[in-house]
Amino acid sequence: MSVYLMLTTLTDAGRKALQEDPEILKEINKEVEFMGVKILTQYALLGQYDFVNILEAPNNESIAKLAIRLSAKGTTQTLTLTAISIDDLIHTLKNKESPW
Repeated sequence: MSVYLMLTTLTDAGRKALQEDPEILKEINKEVEFMGVKILTQYALLGQYDFVNILEAPNNESIAKLAIRLSAKGTTQTLTLTAISIDDLIHTLKNKESPW
């Protein structure tokens, strides 16, 4: 499983929906889990982004599908980043067989 960081910004429609029903966040989380993506942790933010989610998914395609489906609703825009653990990075950098 790979880890991803998803930064989310609410659209005007998203802010309105959240204001009207804050529990909608729990419903979105259920949809995410149903798509096979595990939510490791999430926070509401102050600043340029409204939420950050740390997610675990089987592959890039799964997380891309999730990002597209969430954005297609018109309530959010997402920026998704792949996360690599420090231990994995160190292991990769030490690997002498790597072509890099």
